Amino acid sequence: MNADELKRAAAAEALKSVESGMALGLGTGSTVRHLVDLLGEEIRSGRLSDIVGVPTSVKTENQAVEVGIPLIELGSRTELDLTIDGADEVAPGLDLIKGLGAALLREKMVAQASRRLIIISDDSKIVSKLGTRVPLPVEVVDWSLEALKTFIESTGAEAQLRLDSSGKAVRSDNGNVFLDARYPVGLEDAVALEAELLHRAGIVDTGLFLGMAEAAVIASPEGVYTLTPESHIPLLS
Repeated sequence: MNADELKRAAAAEALKSVESGMALGLGTGSTVRHLVDLLGEEIRSGRLSDIVGVPTSVKTENQAVEVGIPLIELGSRTELDLTIDGADEVAPGLDLIKGLGAALLREKMVAQASRRLIIISDDSKIVSKLGTRVPLPVEVVDWSLEALKTFIESTGAEAQLRLDSSGKAVRSDNGNVFLDARYPVGLEDAVALEAELLHRAGIVDTGLFLGMAEAAVIASPEGVYTLTPESHIPLLS
């Protein structure tokens, strides 16, 4: 299978956790795009009914409308049954880095409003320690960026403003920008780092999703398997 086929396989496996009547958080990203597509097929066929979704980005919202998934606002239900989302890194214990798709704040808000969070990914996202494969996305206000960059770098990172292909700052659906923080040897203490970053005014949120996922459905060339926080995650060579 190629990478796209692996992502679709993971999405199909995670969809087995969805039952009629559920209120779902719909993540953002290339793997979730397959999930939304497959969920739309299930709803149109009648195999799933009375499903409503809360999208975590305008992009996911537009796709969900296109495939016929009824949508609700976050907060219109006391609690969501399940959120299914992707990840940029999956570490032992299912601690995650997310946010390279520029939707981390809404993704975290929806995940925190859900009883369950399932991650879908291909096995290229598995790491032995967070921050070794991708930088840590940090969503910030766009005032006094240099001061925020200096602060983030004081934690041991090299921080860069995320730009699009035209050289403009990438903005979230909330209008914020991103400083991507790369730590030379990864994150030594993700819990402490998150607390330090979130304490700083001007930092809106980070891409650290710690202790939130109950399972990760991973697609590999050998097949699809599910990890839990207690599972042994094979280390990348």
